[in-house]
Amino acid sequence: MKILGISGSLRDGSYNTRLLRAASELLPPDVELELWDGLKTVPPYDEDDDVQPAPAGVAALREAIARADAVLFATPEYNWSVPGVLKNAIDWASRPLASNPLRNKPVAVVGASTGAFGAVWSQAELRKVLSATGARVLEHEVAVGRAPTRFDDQGRLVDDELREQLGDVVAALVGELAAAPAPLAAIA
Repeated sequence: MKILGISGSLRDGSYNTRLLRAASELLPPDVELELWDGLKTVPPYDEDDDVQPAPAGVAALREAIARADAVLFATPEYNWSVPGVLKNAIDWASRPLASNPLRNKPVAVVGASTGAFGAVWSQAELRKVLSATGARVLEHEVAVGRAPTRFDDQGRLVDDELREQLGDVVAALVGELAAAPAPLAAIA
């Protein structure tokens, strides 16, 4: 099984990317987390550009989501909401609505921020947006507030309570995969 990790931060030292790396350490041995780092390559959404073939960054995003069994998003909070680059990528991935790669895909949202609340508003906004795409959104969250104090110099999550919460989200996402019915092609 493969979970795709998408960080909503472009910054090299991103706490949200660190959070996804911490999640990968909590996965069972038969589950892999692939960290997708192409957010910068996705152009601003413009319906006039939503043609085949899709722009390269968009095609890569859609393919990565389609190949994954589930997606784990980690979002910072910009002005109390989802970063524009992450929302833009989801807008691209959500097209066409009836057959987009997020449709019926299990997804979970976690977040980290330098503020006290750990991106709780952006997590709620992102869950709402993902629900609109047809994704199966888990109602779990991890809110890593005061992120600079929660990671060590090597980027490891050192807060045991947050690691436990992150483990619960990862377990729920893996459980969702295990409980999902087999595709019809696999049954035949």
